[in-house]
Amino acid sequence: MQENYAGHSSWWPVFDVTALSLASQFLMLYGALMWLACGLTYVFSLNDVRTLRDVGVWVKPMKFMAATALFAWTTVWVAELANSALTHGQAYMGICALVVVTSFFEVAYITYQASQGAASHYNTSDSWHAFLFGLMAVAAVGLTASQGWLAWEIWRARGAGPLGATVWGVIIGLTLTFILSTISGFLLGGNQPPAGAGLPLVGWHLYKDIRPSHFLAVHAQQLIPLWGIIVDRFFGAYSTQALAAGGGMYVVLWGVLTLSSLKT
Repeated sequence: MQENYAGHSSWWPVFDVTALSLASQFLMLYGALMWLACGLTYVFSLNDVRTLRDVGVWVKPMKFMAATALFAWTTVWVAELANSALTHGQAYMGICALVVVTSFFEVAYITYQASQGAASHYNTSDSWHAFLFGLMAVAAVGLTASQGWLAWEIWRARGAGPLGATVWGVIIGLTLTFILSTISGFLLGGNQPPAGAGLPLVGWHLYKDIRPSHFLAVHAQQLIPLWGIIVDRFFGAYSTQALAAGGGMYVVLWGVLTLSSLKT
């Protein structure tokens, strides 16, 4: 197990924010600003009754702001968890830049369209909006590719010793986020979810809606590393097998959700 994690009693790595690399500090600040933007948007939305496909126009921007904030903070967390020395390198700076550029474009465009009472996703009403919808798809792939890139850099910097389940959980989780999110993202891009509010809070539907499986794909970034920490602490010599079993079941569940959402 990596030295920066060993001996910590908390699941969140114990670190001084001021001791983080400049790239990590910037990503933490970026995430905080997204949380702030989400809160301010919520306050603003209370006096805006406009809807789009039977949902408040500001719901989608708030979802993306919150998701972006969590995504940015998790990128710092898993990098510190697996190999804190990596965060001071040039590659990590590129990863952070990719996260910020791609996610900010999506949030900015979605928010602008909401302010106009117009759709961002699936809006192909003219060539310009069709181009921007396609550009959002490119940005989404770039955003998840940042996690695959981070997984590769952690693997390259692994050193001669064996990796513990915690670090393996990070590598697998980041890789799954890239692969599964890319697949479900493209499926989602070609299959617009049903209109209406859907389930409370998340807004998903239980029929012809790929968003549940896409959610699972994106959040492998957090859930698989957390499972790696659990098995590292409680499964002892069987931690590797438990991590593999948990990761396998995660992929199966994603597959079941994806297939069920595509049934006619």
